[in-house]
Amino acid sequence: MSKVLVTGASGFVASHCVADLVAHGYSVRGTARRPRPGGVEIVPADLLDDRGWPEAVAGCETVLHVASPFPAAEPRDPEELVAPAVEGTLRVLAAAAAAGVRRVVLTSSVAAVNAGRRRGDDRVRTEADWASVDTAHAYARSKTLAEQAAWRFAAEHPELELVVLNPGMVLGPVLHASAGTSVTVVRRLLNGEIPAVPNLGFAMVDVRDVAAAHRLAIETPNAAGNRYILAGDNVWLPEVAAILAEEFNPRGHRVPTRRLPFWLMWTLARFDRTLRVGLEYADRPVHLSHDKAERELGWRMRPLRTSLVDTAESLLAHNLAAAST
Repeated sequence: MSKVLVTGASGFVASHCVADLVAHGYSVRGTARRPRPGGVEIVPADLLDDRGWPEAVAGCETVLHVASPFPAAEPRDPEELVAPAVEGTLRVLAAAAAAGVRRVVLTSSVAAVNAGRRRGDDRVRTEADWASVDTAHAYARSKTLAEQAAWRFAAEHPELELVVLNPGMVLGPVLHASAGTSVTVVRRLLNGEIPAVPNLGFAMVDVRDVAAAHRLAIETPNAAGNRYILAGDNVWLPEVAAILAEEFNPRGHRVPTRRLPFWLMWTLARFDRTLRVGLEYADRPVHLSHDKAERELGWRMRPLRTSLVDTAESLLAHNLAAAST
């Protein structure tokens, strides 16, 4: 098997990509800002620094560019996210092109597909759709601008194949004692940190299925030049809370199931920047089609309940959520 570089290899999604590739016989190298122990070769590299990238891509046929900042709360300055996302993506692509890498698989987001849409515009989005950058929140803006920059780079470097994956809200088991931002909602529900559940709509996906999609994007010749949505249809947060309560409240947890009215969420969001990001998703369904990924990549999703339970169990196992009372 050829060697694959995975950027940000210690991250939530990237660590699953590494595990999936190794399980399927690939030789894997990773990047991280600091060297880390483990069974995979790690090259120190930072998205905002040219150093390390020539060494990281050397001898690799494929690059999975997964690394990108993903904070739990809206930053005061959007450029805190935009600069590393855009500059980092172009830095990785330039290093890959210079080294003769055949294919780059870029981890974007469904935020680059549907963020910033007008309230009431709830039609089903496909890979032909793009976020409205002018009205999108900072994370969505960073992912959209980074992906658009990548497509422009690919058009100028036709020798480099580009595939883009657009996952939804990524859930699933954490592999080490550092939870990804996207599993925060499960942690907070499991811990009973919020008294009631806002009616937020999300398109969710299991991290293990996202990792499998990255490998399929390497192995599918005709994937080059395409973007693929990786997400299920809309799930309301109260539905998520109900599943977790059913599974874990009998074990002594106190997962809330009472609804949080929008007016109260709006008031609380003035003081909680995490809730402020959620305002965009309040009472608004997210409808996305992953038909293209199923049809062209042979990709499949596991049931939502499995993803939620496995997420919660892993948070408990790594002491990232409180034990039952």
